[in-house]
Amino acid sequence: MGGRKIVTPFLLLLVAASLLQIWASDPWFYESFDEPFDGRWIVSENGDYQGLWKHSKSDGHEDYGLLVSEKARKYAIVKELDGPISLKDGTVVLQFEVRLQNGLECGGAYLKYLRVQKTGWIPKGFDNESPYSIMFGPDKCGATNKVHFILQHKNPKTGKFVEHHLKFPPSVPYDKLSHVYTAILKPDNELKILIDGEEKKKANFLSADDFEPALIPPKTIPDPDDKKPEDWDERAKISDPDAVKPDDWDEDAPMETEDEEAVKPEGWLDDEPEEIDDPEATKPEDWDDEEDGEWEAQKIDNPKCEAAPGCGEWKKPMKHNPAYKGKWHAPLIDNPNYKGIWKPQEIDNPDYFELDKPDFEPIAAIGIEIWTMQDGILFDNILISSNEKVAESYRADTWKPKYETEKENQKAEDAAAAAATPSDGLSDFQKKVFDVLYKIADISFLEAYKIKIIDVIEKAEKQPNLTIGVLVAVAVIFATVIFRALFGRKKPPMPAAAPTTEAKNAGAAETDAAGNGEEREENGKDDDASAPRPSRSRKKA
Repeated sequence: MGGRKIVTPFLLLLVAASLLQIWASDPWFYESFDEPFDGRWIVSENGDYQGLWKHSKSDGHEDYGLLVSEKARKYAIVKELDGPISLKDGTVVLQFEVRLQNGLECGGAYLKYLRVQKTGWIPKGFDNESPYSIMFGPDKCGATNKVHFILQHKNPKTGKFVEHHLKFPPSVPYDKLSHVYTAILKPDNELKILIDGEEKKKANFLSADDFEPALIPPKTIPDPDDKKPEDWDERAKISDPDAVKPDDWDEDAPMETEDEEAVKPEGWLDDEPEEIDDPEATKPEDWDDEEDGEWEAQKIDNPKCEAAPGCGEWKKPMKHNPAYKGKWHAPLIDNPNYKGIWKPQEIDNPDYFELDKPDFEPIAAIGIEIWTMQDGILFDNILISSNEKVAESYRADTWKPKYETEKENQKAEDAAAAAATPSDGLSDFQKKVFDVLYKIADISFLEAYKIKIIDVIEKAEKQPNLTIGVLVAVAVIFATVIFRALFGRKKPPMPAAAPTTEAKNAGAAETDAAGNGEEREENGKDDDASAPRPSRSRKKA
Protein backbone atom coordinates (compact mmCIF):
# COMPACT_ATOMS: atom_id res chain seq x y z
CA MET A 1 0.00 0.00 0.00
CA GLY A 2 2.84 2.35 0.84
CA GLY A 3 4.36 1.79 -2.60
CA ARG A 4 1.09 2.69 -4.32
CA LYS A 5 0.83 5.93 -2.34
CA ILE A 6 4.29 6.93 -3.59
CA VAL A 7 3.67 5.95 -7.23
CA THR A 8 0.31 7.70 -7.59
CA PRO A 9 1.56 11.26 -6.81
CA PHE A 10 4.56 10.63 -9.06
CA LEU A 11 2.29 9.67 -11.97
CA LEU A 12 0.12 12.73 -11.37
CA LEU A 13 3.20 14.94 -11.37
CA LEU A 14 4.42 13.36 -14.62
CA VAL A 15 1.03 13.90 -16.28
CA ALA A 16 0.92 17.51 -15.07
CA ALA A 17 4.40 18.14 -16.42
CA SER A 18 3.41 16.67 -19.78
CA LEU A 19 0.30 18.82 -19.96
CA LEU A 20 2.34 21.89 -19.03
CA GLN A 21 4.84 21.11 -21.78
CA ILE A 22 2.03 20.71 -24.32
CA TRP A 23 0.46 23.96 -23.21
CA ALA A 24 3.79 25.75 -23.35
CA SER A 25 4.43 24.48 -26.87
CA ASP A 26 1.25 26.05 -28.24
CA PRO A 27 1.87 29.32 -30.10
CA TRP A 28 0.51 32.52 -28.65
CA PHE A 29 -0.93 33.36 -32.05
CA TYR A 30 -1.27 31.43 -35.30
CA GLU A 31 -3.08 32.26 -38.53
CA SER A 32 -3.12 29.66 -41.31
CA PHE A 33 -5.71 31.40 -43.54
CA ASP A 34 -7.26 27.99 -44.17
CA GLU A 35 -10.61 29.70 -43.65
CA PRO A 36 -11.75 33.03 -45.17
CA PHE A 37 -10.40 36.00 -43.27
CA ASP A 38 -13.64 38.02 -43.33
CA GLY A 39 -14.68 39.04 -39.83
CA ARG A 40 -11.34 38.07 -38.31
CA TRP A 41 -9.06 40.41 -40.24
CA ILE A 42 -10.35 43.95 -40.73
CA VAL A 43 -9.67 45.79 -43.97
CA SER A 44 -8.83 49.46 -43.50
CA GLU A 45 -11.49 51.88 -44.67
CA ASN A 46 -8.98 54.68 -45.06
CA GLY A 47 -9.41 56.09 -48.57
CA ASP A 48 -5.71 55.73 -49.40
CA TYR A 49 -5.95 51.94 -49.37
CA GLN A 50 -7.75 50.76 -52.48
CA GLY A 51 -6.00 47.41 -52.90
CA LEU A 52 -8.27 44.35 -52.85
CA TRP A 53 -7.36 41.53 -50.45
CA LYS A 54 -8.41 38.01 -51.45
CA HIS A 55 -8.54 34.61 -49.79
CA SER A 56 -6.71 32.64 -52.46
CA LYS A 57 -4.78 29.45 -53.14
CA SER A 58 -1.06 29.53 -53.68
CA ASP A 59 -0.09 28.70 -57.28
CA GLY A 60 0.24 24.94 -57.62
CA HIS A 61 -1.11 24.20 -54.13
CA GLU A 62 -4.38 23.65 -52.33
CA ASP A 63 -3.08 25.77 -49.46
CA TYR A 64 -4.79 29.13 -48.96
CA GLY A 65 -3.27 32.47 -48.01
CA LEU A 66 -3.97 36.21 -47.88
CA LEU A 67 -3.42 37.58 -51.40
CA VAL A 68 -2.45 41.02 -52.71
CA SER A 69 -4.54 40.84 -55.88
CA GLU A 70 -3.92 44.12 -57.72
CA LYS A 71 -0.91 46.02 -58.99
CA ALA A 72 0.08 49.56 -58.02
CA ARG A 73 -2.12 49.81 -54.96
CA LYS A 74 -1.86 50.56 -51.26
CA TYR A 75 -3.09 47.82 -48.93
CA ALA A 76 -3.96 47.79 -45.24
CA ILE A 77 -5.50 45.04 -43.11
CA VAL A 78 -5.25 44.29 -39.39
CA LYS A 79 -6.00 41.52 -36.90
CA GLU A 80 -6.52 42.41 -33.24
CA LEU A 81 -5.17 39.81 -30.80
CA ASP A 82 -7.24 38.40 -27.96
CA GLY A 83 -4.91 40.15 -25.56
CA PRO A 84 -1.56 41.99 -25.62
CA ILE A 85 1.53 39.77 -25.93
CA SER A 86 4.51 40.84 -23.86
CA LEU A 87 7.93 40.85 -25.51
CA LYS A 88 9.85 41.43 -22.29
CA ASP A 89 9.84 37.99 -20.71
CA GLY A 90 11.73 35.10 -22.25
CA THR A 91 12.15 34.23 -25.90
CA VAL A 92 9.75 35.59 -28.53
CA VAL A 93 9.54 34.19 -32.05
CA LEU A 94 7.88 36.13 -34.88
CA GLN A 95 7.40 34.10 -38.05
CA PHE A 96 5.42 34.25 -41.29
CA GLU A 97 5.52 33.07 -44.89
CA VAL A 98 5.47 35.16 -48.04
CA ARG A 99 5.39 34.03 -51.64
CA LEU A 100 6.14 36.61 -54.32
CA GLN A 101 4.32 34.77 -57.09
CA ASN A 102 5.00 37.49 -59.66
CA GLY A 103 8.32 38.62 -58.24
CA LEU A 104 8.91 41.87 -56.39
CA GLU A 105 10.46 44.80 -58.19
CA CYS A 106 8.96 47.59 -56.12
CA GLY A 107 6.92 46.99 -53.02
CA GLY A 108 6.78 45.76 -49.45
CA ALA A 109 5.78 42.41 -47.97
CA TYR A 110 6.35 43.02 -44.26
CA LEU A 111 4.23 42.84 -41.11
CA LYS A 112 3.69 45.47 -38.46
CA TYR A 113 3.30 44.23 -34.91
CA LEU A 114 1.16 47.01 -33.48
CA ARG A 115 1.42 48.19 -29.91
CA VAL A 116 -1.62 49.17 -27.86
CA GLN A 117 -3.33 52.02 -29.69
CA LYS A 118 -4.77 55.22 -28.29
CA THR A 119 -8.26 55.28 -26.87
CA GLY A 120 -10.83 55.53 -29.63
CA TRP A 121 -8.73 53.79 -32.27
CA ILE A 122 -10.63 51.27 -34.38
CA PRO A 123 -9.21 48.61 -36.76
CA LYS A 124 -11.02 50.17 -39.72
CA GLY A 125 -8.87 53.24 -39.21
CA PHE A 126 -5.58 51.34 -39.50
CA ASP A 127 -3.02 53.21 -41.62
CA ASN A 128 0.68 54.05 -41.82
CA GLU A 129 0.37 56.31 -38.77
CA SER A 130 -0.81 53.50 -36.48
CA PRO A 131 2.10 53.02 -34.06
CA TYR A 132 3.85 49.66 -33.96
CA SER A 133 6.37 47.93 -31.74
CA ILE A 134 8.19 45.97 -34.49
CA MET A 135 8.13 46.03 -38.28
CA PHE A 136 9.57 42.92 -39.91
CA GLY A 137 9.75 41.51 -43.41
CA PRO A 138 10.82 42.01 -47.05
CA ASP A 139 10.94 45.37 -48.79
CA LYS A 140 12.40 46.06 -52.21
CA CYS A 141 12.31 49.10 -54.46
CA GLY A 142 15.02 51.16 -56.07
CA ALA A 143 17.95 51.40 -53.65
CA THR A 144 16.07 49.36 -51.02
CA ASN A 145 16.51 45.59 -50.98
CA LYS A 146 16.32 44.27 -47.46
CA VAL A 147 14.45 42.24 -44.89
CA HIS A 148 13.48 45.01 -42.49
CA PHE A 149 13.65 44.76 -38.75
CA ILE A 150 12.64 48.05 -37.17
CA LEU A 151 12.00 48.57 -33.47
CA GLN A 152 10.06 51.56 -32.15
CA HIS A 153 11.52 52.14 -28.70
CA LYS A 154 10.48 54.72 -26.11
CA ASN A 155 13.15 57.06 -24.78
CA PRO A 156 12.49 57.19 -21.00
CA LYS A 157 13.97 60.69 -20.80
CA THR A 158 11.94 62.33 -23.55
CA GLY A 159 8.95 59.98 -23.69
CA LYS A 160 9.24 59.91 -27.49
CA PHE A 161 9.32 56.75 -29.60
CA VAL A 162 12.32 56.40 -31.88
CA GLU A 163 12.68 54.04 -34.86
CA HIS A 164 15.78 51.88 -34.61
CA HIS A 165 16.73 50.09 -37.84
CA LEU A 166 18.74 46.88 -37.99
CA LYS A 167 22.05 47.57 -39.74
CA PHE A 168 23.08 45.46 -42.73
CA PRO A 169 19.89 43.38 -42.90
CA PRO A 170 19.74 40.37 -45.24
CA SER A 171 18.51 40.71 -48.82
CA VAL A 172 15.14 39.56 -50.13
CA PRO A 173 15.24 36.17 -51.93
CA TYR A 174 14.99 36.87 -55.65
CA ASP A 175 12.81 33.94 -56.80
CA LYS A 176 9.05 33.34 -56.84
CA LEU A 177 8.97 30.54 -54.27
CA SER A 178 7.49 30.51 -50.78
CA HIS A 179 9.90 31.75 -48.11
CA VAL A 180 9.51 31.83 -44.35
CA TYR A 181 10.89 34.73 -42.32
CA THR A 182 11.70 34.30 -38.64
CA ALA A 183 12.80 36.86 -36.04
CA ILE A 184 13.93 35.43 -32.68
CA LEU A 185 14.13 37.86 -29.75
CA LYS A 186 16.15 36.39 -26.87
CA PRO A 187 16.13 37.48 -23.21
CA ASP A 188 19.89 38.16 -23.39
CA ASN A 189 19.18 40.98 -25.92
CA GLU A 190 20.15 38.84 -28.90
CA LEU A 191 18.23 39.06 -32.17
CA LYS A 192 18.43 36.44 -34.91
CA ILE A 193 16.92 36.74 -38.38
CA LEU A 194 16.26 33.48 -40.21
CA ILE A 195 15.16 32.97 -43.79
CA ASP A 196 13.86 29.47 -44.54
CA GLY A 197 15.24 28.36 -41.17
CA GLU A 198 18.79 29.48 -42.03
CA GLU A 199 20.34 32.18 -39.87
CA LYS A 200 21.09 35.24 -42.00
CA LYS A 201 21.75 37.86 -39.32
CA LYS A 202 22.63 37.96 -35.64
CA ALA A 203 22.58 41.19 -33.67
CA ASN A 204 22.39 42.65 -30.19
CA PHE A 205 19.68 45.16 -29.40
CA LEU A 206 22.00 47.25 -27.23
CA SER A 207 24.93 47.34 -29.66
CA ALA A 208 25.54 50.56 -31.57
CA ASP A 209 27.12 48.40 -34.28
CA ASP A 210 23.81 46.63 -34.95
CA PHE A 211 21.12 49.34 -34.79
CA GLU A 212 20.84 52.83 -36.24
CA PRO A 213 20.37 54.91 -34.23
CA ALA A 214 21.62 53.00 -31.19
CA LEU A 215 19.02 52.22 -28.53
CA ILE A 216 21.32 53.66 -25.85
CA PRO A 217 22.20 57.27 -26.73
CA PRO A 218 25.83 58.43 -26.45
CA LYS A 219 26.88 59.73 -23.02
CA THR A 220 28.25 62.93 -24.53
CA ILE A 221 27.36 65.01 -27.54
CA PRO A 222 29.02 67.96 -29.32
CA ASP A 223 28.08 71.23 -27.65
CA PRO A 224 25.64 72.90 -30.08
CA ASP A 225 26.53 76.32 -28.62
CA ASP A 226 30.29 75.94 -28.98
CA LYS A 227 31.71 78.07 -31.79
CA LYS A 228 35.07 77.91 -33.55
CA PRO A 229 37.33 80.84 -32.58
CA GLU A 230 37.95 83.31 -35.39
CA ASP A 231 41.72 82.89 -35.14
CA TRP A 232 41.61 79.09 -35.28
CA ASP A 233 43.84 77.99 -38.16
CA GLU A 234 43.05 74.53 -39.61
CA ARG A 235 45.60 74.70 -42.44
CA ALA A 236 48.33 72.11 -41.89
CA LYS A 237 50.39 73.53 -44.78
CA ILE A 238 50.78 77.05 -46.16
CA SER A 239 52.66 78.59 -49.08
CA ASP A 240 56.19 79.61 -48.18
CA PRO A 241 55.99 83.41 -47.89
CA ASP A 242 59.76 83.72 -48.48
CA ALA A 243 59.80 81.74 -51.70
CA VAL A 244 60.57 83.66 -54.92
CA LYS A 245 59.93 82.58 -58.49
CA PRO A 246 63.22 81.85 -60.32
CA ASP A 247 64.18 84.39 -62.98
CA ASP A 248 64.30 81.74 -65.71
CA TRP A 249 60.82 80.43 -64.95
CA ASP A 250 58.71 81.09 -68.09
CA GLU A 251 55.04 80.61 -67.28
CA ASP A 252 54.03 81.38 -70.88
CA ALA A 253 56.01 78.57 -72.49
CA PRO A 254 53.56 76.15 -74.18
CA MET A 255 53.36 72.54 -73.04
CA GLU A 256 53.93 71.24 -76.59
CA THR A 257 55.74 72.49 -79.66
CA GLU A 258 56.06 71.28 -83.25
CA ASP A 259 58.68 68.62 -83.85
CA GLU A 260 60.99 70.49 -86.20
CA GLU A 261 62.94 67.32 -86.97
CA ALA A 262 59.88 65.41 -88.17
CA VAL A 263 59.78 64.45 -91.86
CA LYS A 264 56.74 63.63 -93.95
CA PRO A 265 56.56 59.84 -94.47
CA GLU A 266 57.32 58.61 -97.94
CA GLY A 267 54.19 57.74 -99.88
CA TRP A 268 51.95 60.22 -98.04
CA LEU A 269 48.96 61.03 -100.30
CA ASP A 270 48.56 64.80 -100.00
CA ASP A 271 45.84 65.05 -102.64
CA GLU A 272 43.69 62.20 -101.38
CA PRO A 273 40.88 62.96 -98.85
CA GLU A 274 40.52 60.69 -95.82
CA GLU A 275 36.84 60.07 -96.72
CA ILE A 276 35.07 59.76 -100.07
CA ASP A 277 31.45 59.48 -101.20
CA ASP A 278 30.14 55.91 -101.04
CA PRO A 279 30.02 54.87 -104.74
CA GLU A 280 27.24 52.38 -103.94
CA ALA A 281 25.00 54.94 -102.24
CA THR A 282 21.87 55.93 -104.14
CA LYS A 283 19.46 58.73 -103.57
CA PRO A 284 16.24 57.41 -101.93
CA GLU A 285 13.19 57.54 -104.20
CA ASP A 286 11.17 59.48 -101.65
CA TRP A 287 13.89 62.10 -101.09
CA ASP A 288 12.43 65.60 -101.48
CA ASP A 289 15.14 68.20 -102.22
CA GLU A 290 12.88 71.04 -101.08
CA GLU A 291 11.93 69.35 -97.82
CA ASP A 292 15.06 67.31 -97.10
CA GLY A 293 17.68 69.53 -98.76
CA GLU A 294 20.20 68.61 -101.43
CA TRP A 295 21.09 64.94 -101.13
CA GLU A 296 24.67 63.88 -100.51
CA ALA A 297 26.02 60.38 -100.58
CA GLN A 298 27.21 58.91 -97.32
CA LYS A 299 30.93 59.08 -96.65
CA ILE A 300 33.20 56.03 -96.31
CA ASP A 301 36.92 55.66 -95.53
CA ASN A 302 39.07 56.24 -98.58
CA PRO A 303 40.43 52.78 -99.52
CA LYS A 304 43.60 54.35 -100.98
CA CYS A 305 44.53 55.63 -97.52
CA GLU A 306 44.56 52.15 -96.03
CA ALA A 307 47.68 51.18 -97.96
CA ALA A 308 49.41 54.57 -97.56
CA PRO A 309 51.01 56.17 -94.45
CA GLY A 310 48.27 58.79 -94.53
CA CYS A 311 46.12 61.14 -96.60
CA GLY A 312 45.38 64.83 -96.75
CA GLU A 313 47.50 67.73 -95.59
CA TRP A 314 50.54 66.56 -93.63
CA LYS A 315 51.42 68.50 -90.51
CA LYS A 316 54.39 68.16 -88.23
CA PRO A 317 53.46 66.32 -85.03
CA MET A 318 53.60 68.01 -81.64
CA LYS A 319 56.13 67.01 -78.99
CA HIS A 320 56.74 67.88 -75.35
CA ASN A 321 58.30 71.32 -74.90
CA PRO A 322 61.39 70.93 -72.72
CA ALA A 323 61.11 74.61 -71.75
CA TYR A 324 57.61 74.15 -70.34
CA LYS A 325 57.33 74.61 -66.59
CA GLY A 326 53.77 75.73 -66.10
CA LYS A 327 52.48 78.23 -63.59
CA TRP A 328 54.84 78.79 -60.67
CA HIS A 329 53.59 78.28 -57.14
CA ALA A 330 55.43 78.79 -53.90
CA PRO A 331 56.25 75.48 -52.18
CA LEU A 332 54.25 74.44 -49.12
CA ILE A 333 55.70 74.49 -45.63
CA ASP A 334 54.37 73.49 -42.21
CA ASN A 335 51.98 76.09 -40.86
CA PRO A 336 53.41 77.42 -37.58
CA ASN A 337 49.90 78.52 -36.52
CA TYR A 338 48.25 75.17 -37.27
CA LYS A 339 45.93 74.07 -34.44
CA GLY A 340 44.30 71.02 -36.00
CA ILE A 341 40.74 70.44 -37.19
CA TRP A 342 38.39 72.22 -34.84
CA LYS A 343 35.64 70.27 -33.13
CA PRO A 344 33.10 71.51 -30.61
CA GLN A 345 33.68 70.39 -27.07
CA GLU A 346 31.71 67.43 -25.75
CA ILE A 347 29.01 67.93 -23.14
CA ASP A 348 26.79 65.51 -21.22
CA ASN A 349 23.91 64.26 -23.34
CA PRO A 350 20.70 65.35 -21.63
CA ASP A 351 18.84 62.50 -23.35
CA TYR A 352 21.26 59.79 -22.23
CA PHE A 353 19.95 56.82 -20.31
CA GLU A 354 21.25 53.40 -19.36
CA LEU A 355 19.47 50.25 -20.39
CA ASP A 356 19.84 46.61 -19.38
CA LYS A 357 17.37 45.39 -21.96
CA PRO A 358 14.93 46.98 -24.42
CA ASP A 359 11.66 48.22 -23.05
CA PHE A 360 9.53 46.47 -25.67
CA GLU A 361 5.96 47.57 -26.09
CA PRO A 362 3.50 44.64 -26.04
CA ILE A 363 1.92 43.46 -29.30
CA ALA A 364 -1.82 44.13 -29.44
CA ALA A 365 -2.48 43.54 -33.14
CA ILE A 366 -0.83 42.41 -36.37
CA GLY A 367 -1.16 44.60 -39.44
CA ILE A 368 -0.08 44.55 -43.07
CA GLU A 369 0.24 48.07 -44.44
CA ILE A 370 2.11 48.16 -47.75
CA TRP A 371 2.39 49.86 -51.12
CA THR A 372 3.39 47.65 -54.03
CA MET A 373 3.66 47.71 -57.79
CA GLN A 374 3.33 43.90 -57.98
CA ASP A 375 0.34 41.69 -57.39
CA GLY A 376 0.46 38.02 -56.41
CA ILE A 377 2.02 38.58 -52.96
CA LEU A 378 0.68 35.81 -50.72
CA PHE A 379 0.94 35.91 -46.91
CA ASP A 380 0.51 32.71 -44.91
CA ASN A 381 1.12 30.96 -41.58
CA ILE A 382 1.65 33.95 -39.32
CA LEU A 383 3.00 32.77 -35.96
CA ILE A 384 3.96 34.27 -32.60
CA SER A 385 5.48 31.86 -30.10
CA SER A 386 7.76 31.63 -27.08
CA ASN A 387 9.41 28.46 -28.33
CA GLU A 388 11.92 28.18 -31.16
CA LYS A 389 11.14 24.48 -31.53
CA VAL A 390 7.49 25.29 -32.16
CA ALA A 391 8.45 27.70 -34.94
CA GLU A 392 10.76 25.06 -36.37
CA SER A 393 8.00 22.44 -36.35
CA TYR A 394 5.64 24.83 -38.17
CA ARG A 395 8.29 25.47 -40.80
CA ALA A 396 8.71 21.73 -41.27
CA ASP A 397 4.97 21.03 -41.45
CA THR A 398 3.60 24.05 -43.34
CA TRP A 399 6.39 25.66 -45.33
CA LYS A 400 8.87 22.93 -46.22
CA PRO A 401 6.49 20.69 -48.24
CA LYS A 402 5.28 23.67 -50.29
CA TYR A 403 8.79 24.91 -50.90
CA GLU A 404 10.04 21.52 -52.07
CA THR A 405 7.08 21.16 -54.43
CA GLU A 406 7.62 24.63 -55.83
CA LYS A 407 11.31 23.92 -56.33
CA GLU A 408 10.57 20.76 -58.25
CA ASN A 409 7.97 22.55 -60.37
CA GLN A 410 10.48 25.31 -61.07
CA LYS A 411 13.08 22.76 -62.13
CA ALA A 412 10.57 21.14 -64.48
CA GLU A 413 9.67 24.51 -65.99
CA ASP A 414 13.35 25.40 -66.41
CA ALA A 415 14.03 22.02 -68.03
CA ALA A 416 11.11 22.48 -70.43
CA ALA A 417 12.30 25.98 -71.31
CA ALA A 418 15.84 24.71 -71.83
CA ALA A 419 14.56 21.93 -74.08
CA ALA A 420 12.58 24.41 -76.16
CA THR A 421 15.46 26.87 -76.43
CA PRO A 422 18.99 26.12 -77.65
CA SER A 423 21.20 25.99 -74.58
CA ASP A 424 24.88 26.70 -74.18
CA GLY A 425 25.06 24.12 -71.38
CA LEU A 426 25.76 26.73 -68.69
CA SER A 427 22.30 27.06 -67.08
CA ASP A 428 23.09 24.98 -63.97
CA PHE A 429 26.44 26.68 -63.61
CA GLN A 430 24.81 30.10 -63.93
CA LYS A 431 22.29 29.36 -61.20
CA LYS A 432 25.09 28.39 -58.85
CA VAL A 433 26.98 31.53 -59.81
CA PHE A 434 23.97 33.75 -59.14
CA ASP A 435 23.38 32.09 -55.75
CA VAL A 436 26.99 32.77 -54.79
CA LEU A 437 26.82 36.37 -56.05
CA TYR A 438 23.70 37.09 -53.97
CA LYS A 439 25.56 35.80 -50.90
CA ILE A 440 28.53 38.00 -51.76
CA ALA A 441 26.18 41.00 -51.98
CA ASP A 442 25.20 40.36 -48.34
CA ILE A 443 28.81 40.72 -47.09
CA SER A 444 28.75 43.66 -44.68
CA PHE A 445 31.85 45.50 -45.94
CA LEU A 446 30.31 45.58 -49.45
CA GLU A 447 27.21 47.37 -48.14
CA ALA A 448 28.03 50.56 -50.06
CA TYR A 449 28.03 48.57 -53.32
CA LYS A 450 25.19 46.15 -52.48
CA ILE A 451 22.51 47.81 -54.62
CA LYS A 452 24.84 48.07 -57.63
CA ILE A 453 25.86 44.40 -57.31
CA ILE A 454 22.27 43.16 -57.00
CA ASP A 455 21.16 45.36 -59.90
CA VAL A 456 23.87 43.83 -62.11
CA ILE A 457 22.93 40.31 -61.01
CA GLU A 458 19.24 40.83 -61.73
CA LYS A 459 19.99 42.16 -65.20
CA ALA A 460 22.20 39.16 -65.86
CA GLU A 461 19.46 36.77 -64.79
CA LYS A 462 17.30 38.19 -67.55
CA GLN A 463 20.19 37.86 -70.01
CA PRO A 464 22.11 34.69 -69.00
CA ASN A 465 24.75 35.27 -71.68
CA LEU A 466 26.07 38.07 -69.45
CA THR A 467 27.21 35.68 -66.69
CA ILE A 468 30.93 36.05 -67.37
CA GLY A 469 30.57 39.82 -67.61
CA VAL A 470 28.78 39.90 -64.26
CA LEU A 471 31.56 37.88 -62.64
CA VAL A 472 34.08 40.38 -63.98
CA ALA A 473 31.99 43.35 -62.77
CA VAL A 474 31.63 41.96 -59.24
CA ALA A 475 35.33 41.08 -59.19
CA VAL A 476 36.17 44.68 -60.16
CA ILE A 477 33.96 46.05 -57.37
CA PHE A 478 35.50 43.63 -54.89
CA ALA A 479 39.02 44.61 -55.98
CA THR A 480 38.12 48.31 -55.76
CA VAL A 481 36.95 47.92 -52.15
CA ILE A 482 40.13 46.05 -51.22
CA PHE A 483 42.31 48.65 -52.98
CA ARG A 484 40.59 51.53 -51.21
CA ALA A 485 40.84 49.76 -47.88
CA LEU A 486 44.59 49.31 -48.36
CA PHE A 487 45.55 52.55 -50.06
CA GLY A 488 42.76 55.00 -49.27
CA ARG A 489 40.58 56.93 -51.69
CA LYS A 490 43.07 59.48 -52.95
CA LYS A 491 43.96 59.30 -56.57
CA PRO A 492 47.69 59.14 -57.27
CA PRO A 493 49.05 62.41 -58.65
CA MET A 494 49.42 62.64 -62.40
CA PRO A 495 53.05 62.28 -63.55
CA ALA A 496 54.57 65.70 -64.14
CA ALA A 497 55.54 66.53 -67.69
CA ALA A 498 58.30 68.90 -66.57
CA PRO A 499 61.61 68.34 -64.74
CA THR A 500 61.78 67.58 -61.00
CA THR A 501 62.08 71.22 -59.98
CA GLU A 502 58.95 72.03 -61.91
CA ALA A 503 57.03 69.12 -60.38
CA LYS A 504 57.85 70.29 -56.87
CA ASN A 505 56.59 73.78 -57.53
CA ALA A 506 53.51 72.61 -59.41
CA GLY A 507 52.74 70.19 -56.61
CA ALA A 508 53.05 72.93 -54.04
CA ALA A 509 50.23 74.85 -55.65
CA GLU A 510 47.39 72.99 -54.04
CA THR A 511 46.65 70.94 -50.96
CA ASP A 512 44.90 67.60 -51.20
CA ALA A 513 41.15 67.81 -50.89
CA ALA A 514 39.36 64.63 -49.91
CA GLY A 515 35.77 64.19 -51.05
CA ASN A 516 33.18 61.51 -51.55
CA GLY A 517 32.02 61.01 -55.13
CA GLU A 518 28.45 60.11 -55.76
CA GLU A 519 27.69 57.23 -58.05
CA ARG A 520 25.18 58.00 -60.72
CA GLU A 521 23.25 55.59 -62.81
CA GLU A 522 23.28 56.30 -66.51
CA ASN A 523 19.85 56.00 -68.00
CA GLY A 524 19.58 54.78 -71.55
CA LYS A 525 17.64 56.92 -73.98
CA ASP A 526 15.06 55.57 -76.36
CA ASP A 527 15.56 56.22 -80.04
CA ASP A 528 13.75 59.38 -81.05
CA ALA A 529 11.25 58.76 -83.80
CA SER A 530 12.06 62.17 -85.22
CA ALA A 531 15.78 61.42 -85.62
CA PRO A 532 17.18 61.65 -89.20
CA ARG A 533 16.81 58.51 -91.26
CA PRO A 534 20.20 56.76 -91.24
CA SER A 535 19.83 55.63 -94.85
CA ARG A 536 19.62 59.22 -96.01
CA SER A 537 23.09 60.67 -95.50
CA ARG A 538 23.33 64.41 -94.82
CA LYS A 539 21.98 67.71 -96.02
CA LYS A 540 24.29 70.37 -97.32
CA ALA A 541 24.82 73.20 -94.92
